[in-house]
Amino acid sequence: MRSVTEQGALDEFLSTAELAGTDFTAEKMNNVKIIHKDQKNPYLLSAADERSIMRKHRENRDRLSVPRRPKWDEKTTPQELDTHEKEALLQWRRGLAELQENNDLLMTPFERNLEVWRQLWRVIERSDLVVQIVDARNPLLFRSEDLEVYVKEVDPKKNNLLLVNKADMMTLDQRRAWADYFTEAGINYKFFSAELAKELNEARAHEEDSEEDSEGGSEEEEEDEDESPSEDDVEENSDSEDDDLVKKAKKINIQDKKQESANDEGAPLSEEEERIRILTTEDLEALFLENSPDVDTGPNGVRRKTQIGLVGYPNVGKSSTINALIGAKKVSVSATPGKTKHFQTVHLSEEVVLCDCPGLVFPNFAFTKAELVCCGVLPIDQLREYTGPAGLVAQRIPQPFLEAIYGMKMEIRPQEEGGTGIPTSEEMLRAYAIARGFSTQGLGQPDESRAARYILKDYVKGKLLFVHPPPVDQPINPKQFNRELYDVTHLPERRRAQFALRAGFSSSAADAHDDTANVDDDDLDILALSGAPVTGQKTARMDKKFFGPGQGNAVTSMPFHHKYSEQGKELSGRKLKTITALERDVDPSEIRTSSKKHFKANKKRAKKVKTEYD
Repeated sequence: MRSVTEQGALDEFLSTAELAGTDFTAEKMNNVKIIHKDQKNPYLLSAADERSIMRKHRENRDRLSVPRRPKWDEKTTPQELDTHEKEALLQWRRGLAELQENNDLLMTPFERNLEVWRQLWRVIERSDLVVQIVDARNPLLFRSEDLEVYVKEVDPKKNNLLLVNKADMMTLDQRRAWADYFTEAGINYKFFSAELAKELNEARAHEEDSEEDSEGGSEEEEEDEDESPSEDDVEENSDSEDDDLVKKAKKINIQDKKQESANDEGAPLSEEEERIRILTTEDLEALFLENSPDVDTGPNGVRRKTQIGLVGYPNVGKSSTINALIGAKKVSVSATPGKTKHFQTVHLSEEVVLCDCPGLVFPNFAFTKAELVCCGVLPIDQLREYTGPAGLVAQRIPQPFLEAIYGMKMEIRPQEEGGTGIPTSEEMLRAYAIARGFSTQGLGQPDESRAARYILKDYVKGKLLFVHPPPVDQPINPKQFNRELYDVTHLPERRRAQFALRAGFSSSAADAHDDTANVDDDDLDILALSGAPVTGQKTARMDKKFFGPGQGNAVTSMPFHHKYSEQGKELSGRKLKTITALERDVDPSEIRTSSKKHFKANKKRAKKVKTEYD
């Protein structure tokens, strides 16, 4: 089974004809209408265009839907059910096409393979609690509102839960802002981080191994006291490594030390702390049971297990969440979206069964295709147009932070030559390719496509962080919202010293590429520390022409240190000696000039007389 999110005009026509189950010619002449989609990526939109598109998105958001499984019973044959499912998918695709055409909207590439939707239907039907896993950097893009409605249509007893994964990439203020938005919208949500849970599991495993090693080392110490010092040294080194791993696992605002101690003592957290807390694996399992409805007992009187369905986009961390819950690698995980092909069941405990659904792309509105690439929805390795996503990265991540984290220098186009002051995708990719030595074969030019793949993968993995602000009534400035993500602490250790010494940036380095009019008074000093203003080639040529040597005739025509007569003629020889002696009040014979005249005439005459005499 292969996930299909995009099709060309011919492939879409053929697949539609196959779903309709009619003759190719009749389908072409009657019902099917090919919608030609422009694949060119307009990756930069003005603020007015974004507001206009956002207004259309709000007006038509209720019309976004997921395909429903047709009604069936015991009398329905497999062939009839297959035909009904194909017809339902065909009608659903036609409705989305009409919505896109009539309202001039750009939609995300959505799943078109019927087999993938069948996997979703099965997961919803057998699950008591359907958990939508979304990426914390852009939760609303990965959330399907109609999926929650469909779950209630299948069975009103079923519940929904929004699990915001990768919450370790958010700051405390960012989690608080999104928590306020979810609470106001009435969304049942929780923050979670599969990566941190995995690190905690590894830290616990290392602690257990170190305890076993220490017990074995103590027994050997009793048997042989001479070898104990070296073994103690080894144990101390292993303990220090384990301590470092534990500290690393507890990074990024899981809880303050006070809150952790309060949890250990059993003291309840405040309501505010509970809203923004990142759950652990133990808390997550308890949360599943708490939000699940009461399960029925079987015919033998045994209570069946609660089934939890995990649904979401590709590469949002569904399989990683399962691996973190069970504490071992039971499900295949990959950085390429769409690794899981069929739904899988994993018995988490005696009460809970996890059901992992293949990652599928729900229909949603989008500004550009580049947004989907940056969010990890579309595979980067299969990307052909890279300038759009790279342009978004250059626009969102401040230039000083990019230069510091990659150790490169970007030559941007100055504003006097038509630039905006923000690096373009070509400027960023060329600088990265030059810094890494990536060049094309034959011509030897910087390989921008290869550089784009590296930078985009760093963006998707979280090395380059950008969190979208919640869409509240008073819009939040994205640069101010992500201000804390671009300080020195978010740089690798080997880059921190270079970053601090090179430009003297502080935690407010995010505003280094903003306009001066939009910067606070405190930030003006930071702009001054960023170095001299960038000048264009036009200014550089003008300065070189004016200040270069030999360019000004008036400067060298009559130098001030030369002596001149009343007629403006430069003095030399005996007259120059006389004028100089009078100025210095000395004898003219003591003045030596820089004349190159050697006065060899007398010597030649004496030599001639001597020759005649001989």
